Amino acid sequence: MKFPLFITNRYIKSKGSGKFLSLISVITIAGIVLGVTVLIMAISILNGFEKKISENIINFNAHINISGFSQKILPDRYLSEKKIRKKLNGLLTDISPYIEKKVILTQKNNAEGVILQGIDSIATVKLLKKIIVEGNYKLGKNKFGIIIGRKLADKLNVKLGNKLMVLALNNNEPPSFSNMPIIEQFKITGIYESGMSEYDDLHAYCNFQIAENFFEFNDEVSGYNINISDINKIDSIKQVLSKLLPYPFHVRTYKDLNRQIFTWLELQKQPIPIILGLIIIVAVFNIVGALLMLIIQKTESIGILKTLGASNSQIIKIFVLQGLYLALIGITLGNLISYILSLLQKTYKIIPLPEQIYFLSSVPVSIDFKIYIVISLLALILCLITSLLPSYIASKIQPITAIKFN
Repeated sequence: MKFPLFITNRYIKSKGSGKFLSLISVITIAGIVLGVTVLIMAISILNGFEKKISENIINFNAHINISGFSQKILPDRYLSEKKIRKKLNGLLTDISPYIEKKVILTQKNNAEGVILQGIDSIATVKLLKKIIVEGNYKLGKNKFGIIIGRKLADKLNVKLGNKLMVLALNNNEPPSFSNMPIIEQFKITGIYESGMSEYDDLHAYCNFQIAENFFEFNDEVSGYNINISDINKIDSIKQVLSKLLPYPFHVRTYKDLNRQIFTWLELQKQPIPIILGLIIIVAVFNIVGALLMLIIQKTESIGILKTLGASNSQIIKIFVLQGLYLALIGITLGNLISYILSLLQKTYKIIPLPEQIYFLSSVPVSIDFKIYIVISLLALILCLITSLLPSYIASKIQPITAIKFN
């Protein structure tokens, strides 16, 4: 193997007429770099989208949500909670009842319709502590405190410490002289920002007991947020809970609640085989073209080598090594550029996104070294296979014909 390596090294470092070869090699390497970088970045961004959106959605909805059909109120809170805990013994990490209603928040001449949700202390700590940007995530039992999203605060032109009037329908019926709406003043104790405008605009939070009194609930809830220890069992647990809790209980996973988002993510993944196919075609033409140009340029050298006793297998090894050398440079640079771009995007959020469309404020990137390894190995194997054809052609050149070539 020393002889093919020596000749390959000489070809790579050759000068003079090798300038044209260098240009071809640079173009070949650039094609491999581009292909590897595009593929790694495409998969990393799609994985980042799915991971980030799933995290944000779980923050708001938990793994499993139990609510009432047609927004019906669920009775017997403590009995239902006890049944769920007993059935999911060992799989349940927490269960958080909540109360929610559609309300109108007003401040001076500004008004916005939102969903006001009363949550208990467990849900508060897990949800709001992660995304609170101003104020306190803790909601006092005896204080009319409210936490709203950054987008909603901007729309209402309010800030931390301001007061809002909260208006809700009484008995879910239109207001009249005999059925006046429920009105209460809340103080903004916190502002959160999840990065998903769909939630930041529509959801506000208050203490569970405050909501229970404000909406006049009695041993009733709007639903339960459930988190489990093994998310891979989420579908089977959904089936168990659906059988356990009859109508009006409605059991849904976080993916059921956000079916349109996850369907959109699946659609984004469908072009990946097309991208991969195009990259393969580019890589094949680059490697084959570069090696064929090298063979044309080195035809006389090949003839001399064969005259001196070089075997066909040694000639094949020389050009396969040349192809692998170009591939290794391209793959290494592709990985390096992908990693740097991913780090820059994660750190500085260079590429923003319209939140109303993509549910996120910037392009998310998931740095998973398994993706880098798999794509690098596939690219290397592809380059090795495509190097064999021109190498075989080179091995079939006759010495006399080759020496007369120039």
